[in-house]
Amino acid sequence: MKRVFVSYHHKNEQWLKDDLLALNSEAEIFFDCSVAVGDIDENLEPQIIRQTIRRSYLSESTVLILIVGRETQYRKHVDWELYSSMYNGSKFGRSGVVVLLSPDCESSYFTAPSKKIKDALYPQYENWMSVKSREEYESRYEFMPPRIIDCLLKGGSNISITNWSKISENPDYLRVLIDCAHDSREVSTYDMSREMRMRNYNPA
Repeated sequence: MKRVFVSYHHKNEQWLKDDLLALNSEAEIFFDCSVAVGDIDENLEPQIIRQTIRRSYLSESTVLILIVGRETQYRKHVDWELYSSMYNGSKFGRSGVVVLLSPDCESSYFTAPSKKIKDALYPQYENWMSVKSREEYESRYEFMPPRIIDCLLKGGSNISITNWSKISENPDYLRVLIDCAHDSREVSTYDMSREMRMRNYNPA
């Protein structure tokens, strides 16, 4: 089983994390490396924050699952976990990324970066199109963290985006997504140019 860290907005999506672990307990898809993130001084240098998260929380995982809810994009700890999982350090390599859209954020679109995912999850589709603009991605995925969109626009990130209802329909779909992210992580490239979020934002 692949070693997975789950990143999510603890207050809003804890129930989805619990459902994910319950699903995993039944289907034995991945080994959960997630831990409760302790307090990290937000006044530290971003590099120190990134090193701390990677060393203390993400070092044993090879795949990060991001659960996207309506306020996930505004949470600093989620952004720190994303950045740290994407960073290719000398001691800990980058992780693959799987995005799951929570039930209240589901989209009629999806992103499948490999033939294996397309064949397993979406065999009924033959014509696939590439998205070239940020506006189009933001239209398709209204609540997506900007860092994920940065990477999708850059290309080569191998990030999949799937509705929660899809994996609920068949847990083996989640296995495929995790396996593909794990297998492609060493060749995946991420856009790391965005500065790490240093404070939460609470939309009105």
